[in-house]
Amino acid sequence: MAQLFSTSLTRRRAVIGLALTAVPVALAGSDHAYAQAKQPAPENKPETSLYERLGGVFAIAAVVDHFSDAVVRNPIVGQKSKNPRLREWHTKNLERLPGLKFMRTLWVCNAAGGPFQFTATKPGATPLGLEEAHRDLRISPAEFDAVAAELGRTLDFFKVPKREKAEVLAAFAAHKDEVTAGYVKRG
Repeated sequence: MAQLFSTSLTRRRAVIGLALTAVPVALAGSDHAYAQAKQPAPENKPETSLYERLGGVFAIAAVVDHFSDAVVRNPIVGQKSKNPRLREWHTKNLERLPGLKFMRTLWVCNAAGGPFQFTATKPGATPLGLEEAHRDLRISPAEFDAVAAELGRTLDFFKVPKREKAEVLAAFAAHKDEVTAGYVKRG
């Protein structure tokens, strides 16, 4: 009987020991389940910003770099433009191109919802306004469209998905009136 009592006591202790050992594991599992339940379901998660979907500052900078070089070479708005102000900028001011690329990168990051703040060197009517930076260039609506087409080709070059490409082009197009504000129809 003493042996039976001793064995059952040992088994009982083993069961109790296992139970006590399992409690923290079970509680940890319930904490994990509770934490998951507190998180919004995938369909309720806030959508990522355009900035994040574009890949952040480094991806945007790569696109801006390629785009800016393409604009310089573009026959309508670049070095051979019929617009003397654009032609002059793209031939005599290229030492300023790195700074322009930086400003364009900040502008896109800001417009796309990123953490960077664009501050215009020639402030427009709004924080992202571009009218004063472009007024002296007298950019026509057709020239603006040529730049937008170059942007579209650049986005295609980088295989930017359709949705994000459309959002970038829409953000760009939203500033057409500002960029062309200085245009005076040439005779």
